[in-house]
Amino acid sequence: MQDAMFKLGMSLVKQNIVRLEVLEEALQMRKQDQSDHPRNLAEILVKDFNCEHDSVYREVARYYGFRELELPSGQLSEDRIQFINNILKKLPDETRKLMLDEKILIYKYDPNTPYRFLFVSTDPTNNNIETVARRIGAKRYEVCYVGLKEFDEIIEKAFPPENQFLQQVDMSDIEIETDPEESSLEEEAIDAEINKSLLVNLMEGMLLEAVRRGASDIHIIPTDAKDSEIHFRIDGKLQPWYSDKGIKPEAMAAVVKDRSKNIDRFERDAAQDGFIQRTIDGHMIRFRVSVLPVVGKDYRHKLESVVIRVLDDRNVITDFEKLGFQGGARKSFVRAISKPQGMIILTGPTGSGKSTTLIAALSHVMNPQINVLTVEDPVEYLIRGVRQLKIGDKNTFDQAIRAILRHDPDVVMVGEMRDKQTADIAIKLANTGHLTFSTLHTNDAPSAVSRLYKMGIETFLIAYAINIVIAQRLIRRLCQKCKRPSDNLDPRIPLRLGFSKEEIANTVFYEAVGCDECNGGYKGRVAIHEALYFTKELKNLIFTSGADINDEAIREQGIKDGMTTLRAAARQRVMDGITTIEEIAQATAEE
Repeated sequence: MQDAMFKLGMSLVKQNIVRLEVLEEALQMRKQDQSDHPRNLAEILVKDFNCEHDSVYREVARYYGFRELELPSGQLSEDRIQFINNILKKLPDETRKLMLDEKILIYKYDPNTPYRFLFVSTDPTNNNIETVARRIGAKRYEVCYVGLKEFDEIIEKAFPPENQFLQQVDMSDIEIETDPEESSLEEEAIDAEINKSLLVNLMEGMLLEAVRRGASDIHIIPTDAKDSEIHFRIDGKLQPWYSDKGIKPEAMAAVVKDRSKNIDRFERDAAQDGFIQRTIDGHMIRFRVSVLPVVGKDYRHKLESVVIRVLDDRNVITDFEKLGFQGGARKSFVRAISKPQGMIILTGPTGSGKSTTLIAALSHVMNPQINVLTVEDPVEYLIRGVRQLKIGDKNTFDQAIRAILRHDPDVVMVGEMRDKQTADIAIKLANTGHLTFSTLHTNDAPSAVSRLYKMGIETFLIAYAINIVIAQRLIRRLCQKCKRPSDNLDPRIPLRLGFSKEEIANTVFYEAVGCDECNGGYKGRVAIHEALYFTKELKNLIFTSGADINDEAIREQGIKDGMTTLRAAARQRVMDGITTIEEIAQATAEE
């Protein structure tokens, strides 16, 4: 056995999957394991040494002669899904749990083949496969290797996890009587209403469902003194999820506030910010909670709007290549972040993906030889290898910004340039040998210059501190399963959006249809970028403009230097069959 393990290990070393010293240490751990069921080499490498699961087990499958079952993403047939679902449902709970825990599935049954049953597993050498086969009476079977992501996709479609919280919520028979002369809702009454209406389960089920549906935000909206509505923001659009009839909004807000850190349940006249943490489907998910007092019809009720941002680290892109930069924008951005100093500014509205782009850019430039510091309020995502400063009463955002100058940084990320003081320090960092990332709220890239000037930054500092300004938007991506070509498109519509007659003639325009796998014809989002790189000509234009900064002149120079506008980038997405003209008309302004 040890000899076979060594040969497998050397095969992994030859394929550059593990280093020789790691293999030697893993083999030693395997040798020292005196338990009745010692772990195999692959498991030790993956779990103890953080080797990449699929790379290791794909080589294991190849070494032992298991074939790999390749499943194109999203291409699992309805019949196959139904077959797997039926099999899992008919199995005893113990066997089903074993299969799901060990990532084993019965993928196919065909009595006309030598191996009647086809099993798939992320570890084809798993001894539990034999256990499952024995329990179902499968005397002949074949085992195939399948990647971890592909296996999870199969399970998500064929056997989605149930929301146990929502199964316990039944509002249909609840009626809350209230006194119209009541001046306020007493805390005892709120507690009684919470317990009676199972709002705790509703709230927990809401968090669970939002994560599983891929929502970016949850909105709890008080519609009147007795009703609340819960909406999910999915692919950038708010969608109704639950209407809470007959339950006071104060009770719903109290449940959220009770389960949030840094929020006072009894404060109803001031805005509050807090957070929640939950482990959902085996992953730690953070939720950022914002509570705002709002006006209702009846002044006696103190209503509050609650918005919860879902911060799922699994959705964070750290691979720069997956950001979706197009052509010249990608080239300009890489050139800007490859410089040892200067400022990279991202602009765009809330929810346009600025933080995601910044994290991917930081991941691209990071290495063990540099000190990377970030100042964000609040910190949304934790970034491995980065020192993210903690903001609080004793270390405010402004104090933290000033402190980083004394903390020997190489690369700095300032969450947002919110005022002159913040912008001054960020500009100073960029001009004193630091690569500095930050965000700014402007509609496009050229207007970032005038925005900084209006904040009090001199034009000569702006001209020579900034490497690039990126304006970003997220537009919805067409569902590839149900999209269809537009038959009766009026050519005047794309003309108004800037398409040339030649482009219209050579483009297949698609329209959103809608199916059971998407949201009204759209599934996911894709970024578009406007990259204003600061060339010598642009720097000189800004430097000599003084107080007469002309956004249009900056835009014209940027286009002359190769900048693609947001709308032009969006038009390219349409020509690539990724989105619709309706989407780009809504997401971008006229040029």
